[in-house]
Amino acid sequence: MSSQINGKTSLAALCAIICEALQYAGIDAFLSGGAVVSIYTENRYESFDLDFITIADRRKIHEVMVRLGFARTESRLYAHPKSKYAVEFPGAAFLIGDQPIRDFAKLKLPQGTLKLLTPTDCVKDRMAAYFHWSDRQALNQAVAVAKSHPIDVADIEAWSKREKMRNKFQDFLDSWKGEASIGRR
Repeated sequence: MSSQINGKTSLAALCAIICEALQYAGIDAFLSGGAVVSIYTENRYESFDLDFITIADRRKIHEVMVRLGFARTESRLYAHPKSKYAVEFPGAAFLIGDQPIRDFAKLKLPQGTLKLLTPTDCVKDRMAAYFHWSDRQALNQAVAVAKSHPIDVADIEAWSKREKMRNKFQDFLDSWKGEASIGRR
């Protein structure tokens, strides 16, 4: 699988390679964060860090990543000499705000199957950054995903109410109805 990774390996293909290798090792993981936005917006927003969420043992993850040709950097990131993307395993929180993540999307690619947040949960993930850190770029990313894929607006609204962020949810609705800019990260 390491030989599949080169300078031309797309973000989605690299994510599928990693997800498939983790799954083969018995590690259940899913992609979250900005990389999901990149995939759902066809790189109109481009992320260079891949965040995989898993409850697996870090040593087991490390073994898989080394087998794929990655090396751990001084931080918690993994880098591959032939890839511009960094990989991180930021934690094991299967939550967006206080809501558990129950459903996932699966993207089948020639390199393997990638498990990732659904478009609706991707919007919530970006909205959480907007809610709690007033990250306007995250709001723009949520809008970009909502404009690119069907989402469950009623679910996002109910989640926003539980997060006590009804006013900021209105910002999302207003931006979604108008044009939102998409940032680069």
